[in-house]
Order: sequence, then C-alpha cells, then structure tokens
Amino acid sequence: MKKYLVILFSFFLLACSTGTPQVTNTPEIIVTASPTSTSTPLPPSLWISDSVPDNLRELAQTFDIPIVDDINSATQTFDISDSGSTWIYALVASFPTVTDDIASDALISIWKGESAERKLIMAESTLQVFTAKWGEPSRSQVRSVDSNQLLDEAWNDLSVWAIIPFEEINPKWKVISVDNQSPIRKEFDENLYELKITFGVDGFDLPESNRDETKLTTVVLTGVTALVRATAFTMETKGVTRPGELIYDWLYNADVTHISNEVPFDPSCPYPTPGYTNFILCSDPKYFELLQYVGTDIVELTGDHFADRGTQAMLDTLEIYKQNNIPYYGGGANEDEARLPVLLEVNGNKIAFMGCNGKRGYTFVKATDIKPGAANCDYEFFTQQIQDVKSQGYMVIFTFQHEECYHVGPCYAHENDFRTVADAGATIVSGSQAHYPHLMEFRGDTFIHYGLGNLFFDQMTYELPDGSIIDGTRREFIDRHVFYDGKYFGVELLTAMLEDFSRPRPMNEREREQFLSEYFFYSGWADLSPTPIPQPTVTLTPIVLPTP
Repeated sequence: MKKYLVILFSFFLLACSTGTPQVTNTPEIIVTASPTSTSTPLPPSLWISDSVPDNLRELAQTFDIPIVDDINSATQTFDISDSGSTWIYALVASFPTVTDDIASDALISIWKGESAERKLIMAESTLQVFTAKWGEPSRSQVRSVDSNQLLDEAWNDLSVWAIIPFEEINPKWKVISVDNQSPIRKEFDENLYELKITFGVDGFDLPESNRDETKLTTVVLTGVTALVRATAFTMETKGVTRPGELIYDWLYNADVTHISNEVPFDPSCPYPTPGYTNFILCSDPKYFELLQYVGTDIVELTGDHFADRGTQAMLDTLEIYKQNNIPYYGGGANEDEARLPVLLEVNGNKIAFMGCNGKRGYTFVKATDIKPGAANCDYEFFTQQIQDVKSQGYMVIFTFQHEECYHVGPCYAHENDFRTVADAGATIVSGSQAHYPHLMEFRGDTFIHYGLGNLFFDQMTYELPDGSIIDGTRREFIDRHVFYDGKYFGVELLTAMLEDFSRPRPMNEREREQFLSEYFFYSGWADLSPTPIPQPTVTLTPIVLPTP
C-alpha cells in the first residue's frame, strides 16, 4: 500500500507542474512495511519418552503442564539425560539361582547375542533404556515382557534373567550383582555399577534416585549359638573372639544382627571340656565379648538349654543383656515377658521380632507366670499378636526353637507350625533350632526357612543311630534379609563352613555352588542337583533333657 501511495503522489506533482517535464535518473523509491508474524508461541507442554520408568511417568502426571504424545508439539521433553534423576536397575533371576555375580562385559555379550547361555527379559520401558545405552539388542536373546509377567517367566525357565527397576525387587527374585556391585547391599557404589541411567526434564523437581540408602535395612538371622564344650575350649585357648573373625563383616555390618543364644551365662560354669557327652550347658560370662564383637543387636531365647543351670543363671543372663542394651525375645523372666515382641524401627522400616519353643513335652524349659524360661508356642496367642503388630505397620520376623532332625527336613511338626505362623501374616519364619540345615519355601508372600544350621557350636560331625557319620552339621546358612521403604525385598543366602569346632568361614565357590544346588533341589525348585545328598532313612528321637 505504501508503494502505491508514493507513486501516485509523484504523478500528481508532475501533472501540476508547468513547462516541459524534466527527465531525471532518480531511482524509484519503494517503501515496504516490516513483516508481521502470524504464528503464535506453542503453549507449555511435555513429551515423555517411552524409556521413562513408571514411577517417574506417574510423577510427571502431577506436574502443572499438559502431556502430549507428539514430541514436535512439546515445549519440553522428559527423556534420558546427562543430569537429573539417576535410576538404578537390578539384574534378577528366579530365587533358586546359584549364580551370584556377573561381569558387565559378559552381561552386554548376552544383550548383543554373543553368548547364548542366558536370555534377558524386561519391560518395554527398560528395553528402551538399555537400547539407548548399549545399542540394539539381539532379537533372539532379549525381549520385552509385560512387567506383571516377568517373575512367572523367569520361574518357568531358570535360564531366563530379567532387568527391573530397583523398586520392583521382591522376595521371589534373586538379585545378581554386576561387577560385584549389588543395589541391595549397604556397601553398594553406584559409580561402579553398569545398570543405571539418568532421566531429566527442565523446570521440574525430580527425586535424586529411585534408591535411597537411608531407607534400606539389613537384618541377619543366624542359627544355633551355644558357646560350650569344644567351641568354648577353642575360645579359651585361641581367643574369645576367634569364632566370629572370618564372618565378622557379615554380622557386624548388618543393621540388625540376630543371635539365638541357647545357653545361659553362669560365673560358676566349669572350664570347658571338648566332647559330646555333656548336655547340661553353660557359658562363662566372659564369652559375652564374642556377642559384642560381632555386633549383636537382638538375642533370641527360645532355646532348650536356657534353663540348664536353673533360675538364677537365667535371671543373671537376662540382666547381662539389659545392662548392655540388647533386647531379647522368645524367652524371659516369666511367661508374659517371654511372649513380648521386640519392636524396632530402623531406617524407616518397622520390624517386629517374636518367637517360641515348639517342642512337645519340653515343659520344664518354658516360662511360667513365676519362672523364667522360653516362650511356649501358643499359636492362638501368637496369631493374634502377629495381626496386632501388622496393623501397626510392622513386618514380623518369627523364629522357632523346634524339633531336631539330621537331614534337610522339614522335621516332625515343622510344616504345620511354621505355616500356621506364616498364614497369620508373618513376613519371615525361620528355624533357629537346626544343627543340620533345612530346606526353604515360599508360603504366599512369606519366606520360610525351616532351619539355618549351627552358627557357633562345635558339631563338626554327627553320628546317626546306625553308626554312620555325617558332616552336614558343618554347613551353615546365615540369612541376610533386606527391607526397603516399608517393604520386604528378600533374602541373600550367605553360606559358611565350620572349622576348628568353633569358627565358621565363608564357603568357597565350589562349596557354595554345591550347597545351594542341593538345597534348591530339595526345596522343590530345581529339576536336577549335581550330586544330591542321600537322605538317611532313620528318624531321630529328640534328646530329652533331665528335669532340673
């Protein structure tokens, strides 16, 4: 329009002038307007990558911004980034898996199809994450599976492993460490860990990680401790703390270390004599140093031998625990105290301990309204107690002193009684009585271990009634249970071999593989065992102690 007006005005001036028009070389002046933009800025919107895990995706729903499906129409993106929230993933397999660790290079070889030994499954979002990290996977070795079906697929085919976000760990998974780094351990170093990724979005607050170490609690459960006979003799001659030296880290570094000490401390206890003929048991009070050394946090008193030295020795032992601020359960100064739970809150996880002596006919070892001793297994009472503490948000660890047998078990009434407690709502049910380790099972969501074996006790071998000698009493389970953010994540089976009548040591790789293979087989979780232990055909009668 401005161009048109200028030309018209020039013509008008020429028409009104007099004389001959002068022709000049003055150039035509063209004036144009500055361009006016007709586009408008995009309204704020967010696009979320398929790789973003569910928890972060749900968090994004709370952001004050619309979420769109088309990245080209978004003003912001939520995706893998150099900074933001570090998401930890876990390599997992079905619980009855012997392998404990894999190198990251070997794991990536499986991903690329260079190793056909394993297959990997994961949710689609996780597949997208590691495709971005490691490149396109082998179609024959790696595939996505609905997250609700991962566990079933892995249990149906024990050669299948999975990669899952840390927060999705549950007790029926076994977490396999990568380069000796496991996210369910206290000493985990994410800087050395391959299975992590960072997600970011500008302008919004994200959690630092899906793993918060301050919410992680480890509880170590152990089997029989009886600081007597050959064990005590070794302590006298080689040092009181010697039994715990080779497994010190396992015990001391746990948030809660449980010891089932079956024997009272008695200052008049005679000097120990090695041998297996003495069944009236006691410990010199100086042996308490061993319990302190390994970091004992709670003591179970359900054992048969707590009453061996009479009422005063029991009361004196309880006083030792009180003076050292070590809570006890499963036994006490009277029946009411013996049945009290110990309630703990550690790193935000609420955990309750309770237990009882379930042996039939052992009335003299059990507490009454006027006598100290072990708690009797009143299942109606304990069912109600479990339900009461669960309603307060506690996860219940229930431990037994029960019938004994020298095979993988379960023994006698174990199954009925352990399952009764599991059905009442206990999270973990564990046998503290077994001198010979017993098998395991899942009862719904409850993990049951019928017997862990000895911890500190002198049974290098055991003679069966037919005269045969077995050394299965040397093998020990030490169960490290993991809790996170109010949930039970599962158990790591630590395995030890008794040496020198007193001193457990971590099993070597061959021993551990054999031990786990056999017990997974006997627990009904594996089709084959390399060399199954022949089961004795004899049934052992529990030892009946003399009435004090």
